[in-house]
Amino acid sequence: MTETSRVSDDGILSSLRYLFADVIGEEDDAPPSLPEGLPEIAASVVGDGVHLLIEYQGTSYAQLYVDRVKRFIDRPGVDGTMLCDIARLMAKRMAYEDPIRIAQLKLAELDAGRPPSVEVRMFRFDELIGALPAIAGEPVLDALDTVGWRHKRVSIRFSNASRVGIGRLKLEAALKRWRLYSIRYAEERAWVERWLHMISRALVKQPRATPAVIDSADMIAGHGDPYRHGLADWHAIIDGLAKPTFDGALPLADLAGAMAEARAAAEPDRRQVALKRAIAEIRARTLAAAANAAAG
Repeated sequence: MTETSRVSDDGILSSLRYLFADVIGEEDDAPPSLPEGLPEIAASVVGDGVHLLIEYQGTSYAQLYVDRVKRFIDRPGVDGTMLCDIARLMAKRMAYEDPIRIAQLKLAELDAGRPPSVEVRMFRFDELIGALPAIAGEPVLDALDTVGWRHKRVSIRFSNASRVGIGRLKLEAALKRWRLYSIRYAEERAWVERWLHMISRALVKQPRATPAVIDSADMIAGHGDPYRHGLADWHAIIDGLAKPTFDGALPLADLAGAMAEARAAAEPDRRQVALKRAIAEIRARTLAAAANAAAG
């Protein structure tokens, strides 16, 4: 079994184990313990991540987070600061912003004593449908594809300023029970596992680039078009620069610098013209330098 398939299988099995526990109701009210061997400097960061993900989804989901953090404890090249960065960014991505989460946050504002308010957020249809269980959402997405509305934008009100609005928020927040069945969750699970795998590969293949690979998670945030653009840009940089470097197909000595150069070229353009040009230039420059060195 290859390293890639082993890491992917481990991630899928872990996710399915916690999905199963959540679905059948085997939810332990006690939060998961911090992993053994966790550096003291990272304890508060991981603890914050656990509390965030319990609020977001539940204790079994927080346990999945803890188990993912465990993979990097005592790993060669991973110090306390790096582990903090991995834990912080992973918790942020695992608590991704979907309509369910926004409803949770609006209700939390009332509990915190903040004045009632109304927010209008812009989503794409595929994001809204993606929050549904796959068995219900996939036929709807197929129908949206048929009429060309998959990426159509729609504004959604989130109001805690009226009884009707609060009732709707509670209904939306209650859908968290079904989140782990959703199309979006499957996509997010796959992304987190790929990000963690790229961190592992950087530690082995080009340790100096590891912080850049970890920090690349910051490219993805929010919802709507900014989220989709950030996700597409991340995959473009990983597929164009990081993965071929780790595979030995691109002799890029300074992957961190190349990733920074590519990120600087990224802009909110769904066609990724500037980003693709920058990646192509970096690749051409690197391959030409390698060819000249071989010829000389």
